[in-house]
Amino acid sequence: MGSSMLELDPRYLADLASQIGSLSAFLGGFAATFLGTLLALGQKGRAAGWAIGAAVLSSVAFIVAVVASTMVVAAYNEHAPAIIREVVPVAGGRSLMAKAFVVGLFGLLASLACSGWPRSRRTGWTTTIIAGLGMLLVTWLIVQFR
Repeated sequence: MGSSMLELDPRYLADLASQIGSLSAFLGGFAATFLGTLLALGQKGRAAGWAIGAAVLSSVAFIVAVVASTMVVAAYNEHAPAIIREVVPVAGGRSLMAKAFVVGLFGLLASLACSGWPRSRRTGWTTTIIAGLGMLLVTWLIVQFR
């Protein structure tokens, strides 16, 4: 995005960042809980490893999105001191927030897709198809929003 980043009203950005931060915290909690469940099951194999790896990726990406969104909210708050906007890398925070959120979404969906394979082929295909449809819808929504 860089220097071609769209200029948006600071109130809109603060509200959007707050929403993304809240959603990232919720989904990150879900991803971490899902990760804990996968680890507690103690399943071995490639599919279990992929599910665990994707859940870790998702959890970490959502944590990054929460921190970045907090930076953006702090910088764009109408009551924030002017020095905050000078110190906080707002453009970088906006970009990182959006990218981390998307990585978190796809990581979570990938983890869900892989999660059924250790149980059976039928369950694996079910989780993969449903999560794959979710990935397609998320991709379509992201493309429409840009």
